[in-house]
Amino acid sequence: MRALIISAHTDDAIITTGGTISRMVEEGGEIFYVGLSIAEESVPEGFPKDAVEKECQLSTEVLGIDPKKVYIERFPVRRFPESRQKVLDTIINFRDKIRPDMAFIPTTTDIHQDHEVVNRESIRALRSHCSIYGYDFPWNSLSEGKLNLFYQLEERHIRKKVKALSCFKSQIVKKTGYLTEEYVRSLAIERGNRIGTRYAEAFEVIRDIRRKLNEEVPRC
Repeated sequence: MRALIISAHTDDAIITTGGTISRMVEEGGEIFYVGLSIAEESVPEGFPKDAVEKECQLSTEVLGIDPKKVYIERFPVRRFPESRQKVLDTIINFRDKIRPDMAFIPTTTDIHQDHEVVNRESIRALRSHCSIYGYDFPWNSLSEGKLNLFYQLEERHIRKKVKALSCFKSQIVKKTGYLTEEYVRSLAIERGNRIGTRYAEAFEVIRDIRRKLNEEVPRC
């Protein structure tokens, strides 16, 4: 199983999908992580402009992702709408290189301009190639949408996610609550409660494809 994780900003998919990534790695999944922006314009004073790139490399390593399968691009933060075609071309290039079985992208209800572009262009690039699941930021959605895929998680997955997020020192100093252990555990408990388990992460099923064994995936 090959999973392509597409993160508009390098920490997005760790915040939303970190526990699931940890579980997939544990179960033998092959994970490819693409961060499209290191948000140089948003790096706090006192940190190098490429701080988030290095933090992402450390964070994904904590989750068990092969460093050779972590790719960092440099699209300008909050300006993805100006680069829609380039974002699409980038995703298509990774699609053809990786040939994933599934992809995790921002949800269709996310109103952040960069996340919205990644959602639409990912769907455009991947819709006939692999299953597509949306990860959500509750504060970026006016409506929750349909979170109808749940990954049950164990304590060890939550601990790895918390440790992975702790690598983002340049973001932690901003005192954004969603990087705290309290937030990670609270949301995982709430999502787990929906399926009768201790912890979970939840996703929107955008497209679910079940191909026959060894069937050729379309290239167009």
